[in-house]
Amino acid sequence: MSHEFLSELIRNYGYLAILIGTFLEGETILILGGLAAHMGFLELPWVMAAALTGSFTGDQVYFYIGRRFGPTIIARRLSWQESAEKVYRHLRRHQNLLILSFRFFYGLRNVTPFAVGAAQISRARFFTLNLIGAVI
Repeated sequence: MSHEFLSELIRNYGYLAILIGTFLEGETILILGGLAAHMGFLELPWVMAAALTGSFTGDQVYFYIGRRFGPTIIARRLSWQESAEKVYRHLRRHQNLLILSFRFFYGLRNVTPFAVGAAQISRARFFTLNLIGAVI
């Protein structure tokens, strides 16, 4: 694969890859997006916009899946059960802070939107706090 081909691939599909990558997970693709911006392949404001959109949208989708199927999903994923219990404990004590900051905690990042949805937290509260957290 030539350097020119790879450069063109990043320029043409980099923002979409960042959006999809942050929708699904986030950290690694965001670092790569920042590197691509630093190297001049992408523009940092658009990398940030794609990451914000992907992260926020992904968490909203996971929240609504959790609202509908959360207990079932958590029960089937044994690795999530302990993390979900931590989320529920934090929700009881620090609901707003947890929703604002969950994306920054390893081990809680993936399960939290499902668990918050399963806990029947207000849609408007999650939307607002999730948006603020994604912007941060």
